[in-house]
Amino acid sequence: MRTEFEHGVIRDWSEHDKADLVALANNRKIWRNLTDRFPHPYTERDANWWIAHVAGMPVRTSWAIEVDSRAIGGIGIDPREGIYAKSAEFGYWLGEPYWGRGIATAATRALVPEIMSRFGLIRLEARVFAWNPASMRVLEKAGFKREGVMRRAAFKDGVLIDQVLYAYVEENIDV
Repeated sequence: MRTEFEHGVIRDWSEHDKADLVALANNRKIWRNLTDRFPHPYTERDANWWIAHVAGMPVRTSWAIEVDSRAIGGIGIDPREGIYAKSAEFGYWLGEPYWGRGIATAATRALVPEIMSRFGLIRLEARVFAWNPASMRVLEKAGFKREGVMRRAAFKDGVLIDQVLYAYVEENIDV
């Protein structure tokens, strides 16, 4: 996949991204806002595993966000199955030096229509820790709607924390 947006491109991860991945992902502030599938500390071994993992996916659902010829973060979906087959979990992360520049919003706006169409989805969900209002603003600017608060829904960094549920829903599609 290759999707251009105003700051760069969303593309498949490659072997050449390992150094950027380790340099940017090994950050406690990033880890603190993601699920525990994202390790901390983030090592070269983790980067090797991740690149091999996405390369081996029969259908890629995770991509690199590239700005100025560097992989500066990741974005993707976790498709659901069964009665939830028209839905997917949506997420992203950016290296801290790239925060606050509109990159995550622009990447999300560019990718959402493409993945909705490509995967035949009606709904994307994103769960945000209550301590991360910046990510909530990204989702809102990209067309996601706040659906509610899941009280004490997660245990992260030694704290029980609320999660705010956001969704992007295609209202004008019948299946």
